[in-house]
Amino acid sequence: PDLVMVDISLPGMSGLELVKHLQAIKPELKILVVSRHDESLYAERAIRAGARGYVMKLEAGEVMVKAIRRIMNGGIYVSEEINERLLLGMISGHQPLKESPLDLLSDRELEVFELTGRGSGTREIAEKLHLSVKTVESYRARIKSKLNLGSAAELMQHAVQWVEGEGSG
Repeated sequence: PDLVMVDISLPGMSGLELVKHLQAIKPELKILVVSRHDESLYAERAIRAGARGYVMKLEAGEVMVKAIRRIMNGGIYVSEEINERLLLGMISGHQPLKESPLDLLSDRELEVFELTGRGSGTREIAEKLHLSVKTVESYRARIKSKLNLGSAAELMQHAVQWVEGEGSG
């Protein structure tokens, strides 16, 4: 294919993991991530994973056509806001600006956080992500540490609030 469009939310696998996998087996493949997830948290992650663009589903239509054309012509497409954020980070010699505490989470930690917010327990998350229960518990501990949360209940509360606030369902 000339272009692959990937959603970040896939059953049984993270879209970011799929992008990484596709890039590993076919580096020349052009990938556009299309998602309902907030671009301020996921666009940079998608680009780092190997995608050539990120478009929020809410923006479809003209934006989608523009993104596909730019990618097919060898460019990268992200919104003006994300482009500016990435460029400012490059100019200043620092990592792009962190807008949310969730930016501190790794891709896998963010996945565990989201599944927690959707009501999945440790064992269910382990099964969905093909990890051991112990590994999921380790991710949850790191998430609590990075987000300064004191308990599993606080983690659950913040995760649920984030999932609901993101309007994802």
